[in-house]
Amino acid sequence: MYSRIQSRLKKLINQQQAASIKGGLKGIEKESLRVSKAGKIAQTVHPHGLGSALTNPYITTDYSEALLEFITPPFSDTSQALSFMHDLHGYTYQQLDDELLWSASMPCIVDGELSIPIAQYGSSNIGKMKHVYRQGLWHRYGRKMQAISGIHFNYSLPEDFWPIYQQMEGSTLELTDFISQSYFDMTRNLHRYGWVVLYLFGASPAICKSFLDGEDTKFEEFDRGTLFQPFATSLRMSDIGYKNDSQSNINISYNGLNEYVERLNKATKTPYQGYESIGLKDKQGDYKQLNTNILQIENEYYSNVRPKQIAKSGERPSAALKSRGVRYVELRSVDLGIFDPAGCNEQQLRFLEAFMIFCLLSDSPKLSPEGKRRVDKNLTLVASNGRENGLKLHREGGHITLKNWGFEICTEMLSLCEILDTGNDDKPFTKALAAQQEKFAQVDLTPSAQILQSMHEQKLPFFKMAMQQSTKHQSFFQNRKLSSNQQQLLEHATKQSFTEQQQIEKQDTLSFESFLSHYFNQ
Repeated sequence: MYSRIQSRLKKLINQQQAASIKGGLKGIEKESLRVSKAGKIAQTVHPHGLGSALTNPYITTDYSEALLEFITPPFSDTSQALSFMHDLHGYTYQQLDDELLWSASMPCIVDGELSIPIAQYGSSNIGKMKHVYRQGLWHRYGRKMQAISGIHFNYSLPEDFWPIYQQMEGSTLELTDFISQSYFDMTRNLHRYGWVVLYLFGASPAICKSFLDGEDTKFEEFDRGTLFQPFATSLRMSDIGYKNDSQSNINISYNGLNEYVERLNKATKTPYQGYESIGLKDKQGDYKQLNTNILQIENEYYSNVRPKQIAKSGERPSAALKSRGVRYVELRSVDLGIFDPAGCNEQQLRFLEAFMIFCLLSDSPKLSPEGKRRVDKNLTLVASNGRENGLKLHREGGHITLKNWGFEICTEMLSLCEILDTGNDDKPFTKALAAQQEKFAQVDLTPSAQILQSMHEQKLPFFKMAMQQSTKHQSFFQNRKLSSNQQQLLEHATKQSFTEQQQIEKQDTLSFESFLSHYFNQ
C-alpha cells in the first residue's frame, strides 16, 4: 500500500532531488460568522470598511452577508500564510463595531432560517448571479446548512518538482496533463485517507439545539441548549452537516480530469424533478435559482477535496480546468480550531502540507463508484464516532482499527517529514508529525475531546464556550498591531475593490438572461 511512496522518495534522494518537494505554495481560506454581542448571527450588511465583497481579493463573503471569508495569497512559507491570515482578522476587527467573529464551525444562536441573510454583491450580472445561486441553495437545502464555517487548505507542489517527477515516473504525457493526473492521484488518496483530518483536527463534537430547531435526533443532551455525540470529531462533516441527497447519484469520478469535468458538466445540464417543482422564478419574475438542474453550477457539488484551476472572471471552473489543467488542490474538511485565534495553527498546517504530499506520492489505484462509497462511509463514521475505542474502518481486503491505520500512516510519513525538515534545526515537520501521532496514542489530545472536556470542567454549554473563545480572539487581534505595509495593502485593496465593482457594473451590456445563457454555454 505504501511501497510506491518509499521507492519514490528513495529515487529523489538518490538523484539528489529530494529538495524539489520543499516550498510548495500554501493558501488558506477561512470562513467566520459575524455575530452580535449576544451571539446571534449579525443582521447588518457587509461592513463598508472591508470593501466590496465582489472584488476584494482578501476579504469577501461566502453564503451569507454575515459569513465572512478570509483569503490569503499563496505562500511558500507556512508562517507567512498564517501571519497574513492573522492580519486579515486584525484589519477586520478595525472595521467591526460591537460584533465578534464566531470561533466555532457550527453556528449559534440560529433564530430560524431567515435569521441568516443571503449575501449581496451589487447590481452587475456577475453579482446578481452570485446572489441568485445562493437563493437557489436556500430553496434546495435550507439556509442553516450554508452557515457552517470551515477552513480550506490550498496546496500545490513547487513548479520545479514536476519535470523531475515526470522524468522519474517515465511519463510521456504533456507536462500539463501529467501534473493534472498526478493531482488526481493526490485527490483520490485525500478521499481514502481524509478521515485522518477529521480525527486529528475535527473540532465540532457539540452543537446548539437551535441549529436543529426541534428536529428529532439521536444526539445526547449536554444541557438544555446543547446537543452532542460523545465520540464525535466533526459534526460539521457528519450527516447533519452539508449534505445534498440530490447529488448522491451524480457519481463524480476522481480518476482523471476528463471524467471529472464531463460528469460535473452533465450534472449542471440534467434537470431534477425536485428542483423543477421549486420553479425557476417567483410570481414577481425574480429568480429563485439559476436553473432547475441537479447542480446550478459546478461549485454546488460538495466534496471534501477539489482539484482547482484559477478561473478568470465569468469563466466556469470546469472550463478553466479543461483549458489549463489542475493548478492546486483544495482540502475543504478542516474545522475551525476553536482554541486558535485564526482557526488554525502552524503545526497543523505543517502536517497538512506533508499529508498532501504523502497522498500525491503514495499508491493511488483508481476509485470505483463502490470504492468511493466505502471511503465516504469511513469519513462519515469518523465524523460522528471517530473517538470510539476500537473503532474499525473499511480498507481494501477487510477492516482495520482507526488507531492502527493512523499509526501506519504516520510511520510512512516520517521519512517525508525528515526531507521537508532538511536544513532546519527546529525540525517543524517532524515535530508536527509527532504531535499528531500522539493523538492516535491518546484520544484525549484531539481537539474534539478537549472541547468536550473543557465544557464539562467549566460546566459551559457549547454556546457559552464558543462565545468565551470568540471574545478571547477578539482581544488577541485588537492587541495585535499590523505593520504599516500590511495596513496600507489592505486599505488599498478595500478602496480598489469599490472601483473595480463600479467598473464591472458600468461595463455590463447584456441582459441578465443573456449573461446566464452565455455563461452556461461555455
